[in-house]
Amino acid sequence: MGLVTIVGETQARVGNRFYFIGPIPECKECKLRNVCFNMEIGGLYEIVGLRDTMHDCALRESKVRVVEVEKKPFRAAIPKKQAMGSSVVFESRKCDNIGCENWQFCCPSNARNGDRFSIADDLSDIKCPIGEQLRLVKLE
Repeated sequence: MGLVTIVGETQARVGNRFYFIGPIPECKECKLRNVCFNMEIGGLYEIVGLRDTMHDCALRESKVRVVEVEKKPFRAAIPKKQAMGSSVVFESRKCDNIGCENWQFCCPSNARNGDRFSIADDLSDIKCPIGEQLRLVKLE
């Protein structure tokens, strides 16, 4: 069984994925906050099961639904030398080329500098227009 959390009724579909961005101040007094915010900030989650339980939410016009989720690895670009290990301390690339096809892997929104991740899979070399030696990996 996966981790139990709450998502909006319209997002509650098996297979849907989302990044958990963290708690929000408006939910500080909500009785369900511990269920909504029990995930790892920046983690990529996939809905793997639906429960029948629904709740009202002060932030949404529609109901929220209890779901089961699993944390999933996400793709990122890391220096080739670091891809030889089993874990990495993430450092985003210093790249202003947001038009690059790989930019989202070099600067993923869910990883902060200094975060430690395990390398779940080593996928391929990345062609970098500014000459960096990078590998595309899955991190968890």
